[in-house]
Amino acid sequence: MTGIVVTSAADTVPHRGIITVCVIGATLVQALDQTIANVALPYMQGSFSASFDEITWVLTSYIIAAAIMTAPVGWLAVRFGRKRLFVAALAGFTVASMACGAAQSLGQIVVFRLLQGMCGAALVPLSQATMLDIYPPEKRAYAMAIWGMGVMIGPILGPTLGGYLTELYSWRYVFYINLPFGVFATLGLVLFMPGGRGQGGLRFDWIGFAALGTGIGALQLMLDRGQELDWFASREIITEAVLAGLGTYLFVVHVLSARRPLIRPSLFRDLNFAAGTLMMFAVGTILVSTMALMAPFLQVLGDYPVATAGLIMAPRGIGNFATLIVSGRLAQRIDARLLVGIGLLLMCWSFWIMTGWTPDISSRDLIIAIIIQGAGLGLFFTPLQVLAFATLPVAMRTEGAAMFSLFRNIGAAIGVSVTASLLAHNAQGLHAMIGAAVTPFNRALEAVPLYDPATARGAALLAATIDRQAQIIAYMDDYKFLIFTTLPALFLLLLMRRPRELDVPAASHAAMD
Repeated sequence: MTGIVVTSAADTVPHRGIITVCVIGATLVQALDQTIANVALPYMQGSFSASFDEITWVLTSYIIAAAIMTAPVGWLAVRFGRKRLFVAALAGFTVASMACGAAQSLGQIVVFRLLQGMCGAALVPLSQATMLDIYPPEKRAYAMAIWGMGVMIGPILGPTLGGYLTELYSWRYVFYINLPFGVFATLGLVLFMPGGRGQGGLRFDWIGFAALGTGIGALQLMLDRGQELDWFASREIITEAVLAGLGTYLFVVHVLSARRPLIRPSLFRDLNFAAGTLMMFAVGTILVSTMALMAPFLQVLGDYPVATAGLIMAPRGIGNFATLIVSGRLAQRIDARLLVGIGLLLMCWSFWIMTGWTPDISSRDLIIAIIIQGAGLGLFFTPLQVLAFATLPVAMRTEGAAMFSLFRNIGAAIGVSVTASLLAHNAQGLHAMIGAAVTPFNRALEAVPLYDPATARGAALLAATIDRQAQIIAYMDDYKFLIFTTLPALFLLLLMRRPRELDVPAASHAAMD
C-alpha cells in the first residue's frame, strides 16, 4: 500500500458543467420573474380594464404562492426525489409562464401567476442544494459564487429587461421570455442530472403546512396592502396581522411537539445555519428595498429620465459580480466570517453615503455609492452560503436551502413594506413640521419675493419646496434605518464557527494504490 486517495462523489459527477448551466438558468428565470412584471403593470391594467388595486394582484398572487410553497420543498424532494421535483417544477413554471402571456382576463392571469409562484418556489432551493452536492467541499465557495450570480442578476436585470420587452413588443413577452430558458434547462436536467429515488410512504404534515401557509400568506397580504389601507386603521390589516401571528405561533408549537413536522427542529440546532439564516433575513430586508427607494429618488427628486435612472443603478450589478467572483476564491484561503463582516460593513458604508444624498449630487458620486453597495452584497453572499451549509448534514441541505430562500424572501417583503411606509410617514410629518415655520410673519420670506405666501404663485412654490425638502430628509431617515437593520447582523458572526477541516461527504470511498 503506497497511499490512500479519498475521492468524494462530487468529484466524479459527470457533465457537471452542463448541469451547472441548467441550474443557473432555472435560478435566473425564477429570480427574473420576481421583478420583471413590475414595469408592465400599467400595460396589463389597460389590457384587462382593471383598477390599480386589481392589477397589483398579478404581483401579490405570485409572491404569496411562492412564499407558502417554499417551506415544503425539502419534504417534496425527499418524497419524490430531487431530480423529479426539479424537472416538474421547472416544466410547470415554464408552462405557467406561457399561460400568463396568453391570458385573456384578469382572473386568468392571477390564477396562472399563482401556479407560476407555486412551481417557482422550488427552483432556488433545489438549485442551491444541487450545486452544493455536485461540487466537492473545496470548490463549494466557487460554486456558490457562480450560483449567486443567477440569484443577484435577476432583480437587477428584471425591470430593465421588462421595460425593453414591453416597449418594443408587448407586456406578454415579459412572460414568453421564459420559454427558451425553461425548455433548454429542463431538457438539460432530464438528460444530465443524476437521478435519485424518492422515499415512498412518507406522510405529509398537513397541520404544520396549514399553520405556516396561513401565517406567511397573511403576513404577505398585510405587508402588500398595509401602506394602501393605512395599516392598523383598517380592519383587513388587523385581521391579517392576527392571522399572521396566530399561524406562526401554531406552527412553532407544532414543530416542537409533532413527531414528524414539516420542518425538523434539528435544522436550527446547527448554530452556523441558524445564525446564517438570521443574517440572510437581515440582509434580505435591503436586497429589494434599496432599489425600490433609489428609483423614485432618481426620477422624482433627481429629475432623471427612466432610462438614465436605470443606467445609473446598473453599476450595482458590476460591483456585485466583481466581488462574487473574488469572494468565491478568497473563501478558500481566508476565514469566511471575515469576508461576511467586510461585506456587511461595505453595505452600511454605502447607506451612510446615501444619507448625504441631495437632488444636486453628481452622477459620479451616485454610481460610486451604488458600486460599493453591490460590492458589499457580493462579498457577503458567497461566504455566508459556505459558512451556513458547511456544518449542516447532507440530508438536510435541500430543506436548509428552502429555509434560506424563505427567510430571504420574507426579509425582502418586510424591507420593502417598512421602508415605503417610513418614507411616506416621515415625509408627511416633516412637511407639517417645516410648513409650521412658513407663515406671512416669517421675515426670512421677505428676502425672497418669489416665495411670498400671500400670492397664489408664491404659495404653490413654497408648498412644492417644502414637499421636496421633506422627501429629501425622509430618504435620509430611510437609509439610516437600513444601517440599523444591517449592522447588528455582525454580532451573529460570533455564533458561527469556521470548520477546521472540510467534511468529506458521506457518499465517498477510499481508493488504495
